[in-house]
Amino acid sequence: MLSRIVITGVGLTSPNGNTIQEYRNNLLGGIAGVQLIDMRYMGKVPAGVCSFDTKKYQSRKELRVGTRAGSIAIYAAHEAILNAGIALESIDKTRVGVYVGTTEHGNVETENEVYNISKFDYDTRYWTHHHNPRTVANNPAGEITINMGITGPHYTIGAACAAGNAGLIQAVQMLRLGEVDLALAGGVSESIQSFGIFAGFKSQGALGSHDDVSKASRPFDKSRNGIVVSEGGAIYTLERLEDAKARDAKILGEIIGYRINSDASDYVLPNPERQAECMHAALKNAGLSANDVDLVNTHATSTPQGDIQECKAIETVFGSSPKTYINNTKSFIGHAMGAAGALELAGNLPSFQDNIIHPTINIEELDSECALKNLVINEPLKVDAVKVILNNSFGMLGINSALIVQKFEN
Repeated sequence: MLSRIVITGVGLTSPNGNTIQEYRNNLLGGIAGVQLIDMRYMGKVPAGVCSFDTKKYQSRKELRVGTRAGSIAIYAAHEAILNAGIALESIDKTRVGVYVGTTEHGNVETENEVYNISKFDYDTRYWTHHHNPRTVANNPAGEITINMGITGPHYTIGAACAAGNAGLIQAVQMLRLGEVDLALAGGVSESIQSFGIFAGFKSQGALGSHDDVSKASRPFDKSRNGIVVSEGGAIYTLERLEDAKARDAKILGEIIGYRINSDASDYVLPNPERQAECMHAALKNAGLSANDVDLVNTHATSTPQGDIQECKAIETVFGSSPKTYINNTKSFIGHAMGAAGALELAGNLPSFQDNIIHPTINIEELDSECALKNLVINEPLKVDAVKVILNNSFGMLGINSALIVQKFEN
């Protein structure tokens, strides 16, 4: 028998909230978190920007030496432990694992340093000696361990925009293997600090825009034209059920199924057949049928073709399921890349308690090819019960993930 793995805490910072309650209130209130920022070489671009107290858990020196991704990760990890009701000094830190998903890491620091030395005729004497530890792939997870004194295993999981789900899946596996007794897991993104990401999407014709910046991210809308790049992070406290019960923890949900697979077909264009296979396999892993799922949170990024491909996959899996509702969180916060899956799940977890499904906003004219049955549009929907959530998160190079969380019941 596999150990049951439960969520006992969530910490986050998002473009429209720095606590799960603030975030949830804004999702139910239709409040987006997208704004215009000045991007080097590009002028003003829409972006999802976080505004949290960076000094709450870090000293000035830590902020000077570390990275934006690390700062987001540290803030969310502390909030996750606090939300779980755990006193950090009272636990065995050798038995804590840290598993943080990210889309990419190191681009921001490298771009900034190249730009800085360009001011000095590319004299490398002006290149920071902090560059190497800032850019190694394990940085965000490693910064958490240094800040919190955690001596158990840590690593960062590169899984493109499926990384948030991947971080949680890794934690479930390590807890079940008995490698750790407590896990801090999820995903982070510092992507808005990199002009290369914006320029890359622009050159693909996939950078979102709108006269009203709050509507720049508009999945499923007929006029959608691309991605709004965002930063943010969500870290979860995960435990084995027996450990959570032993300390009388409040349980926010139970992870009961998951799957990661690969399209093996294209660098960028999603494959709906493989996405459908991923969802089917996650359901099988959870011992559920499509009819058992109350809510599917879509990955849809507001790109014309990507949204259609995912809708085809969802229709394949859930088209005959009468009570499965569908929503999208990127319409509020943009695409938080490696943090997307973790942040989007966090926005839906409170549905277990209030039985309300937050909407997809910014849909003025629904694309007929995205007209999914039970798509919740523009206004929250009260339902009889939300007991099972399937969280989709897909990424470039054809990586797909589906994570299934259930309302906890003894």
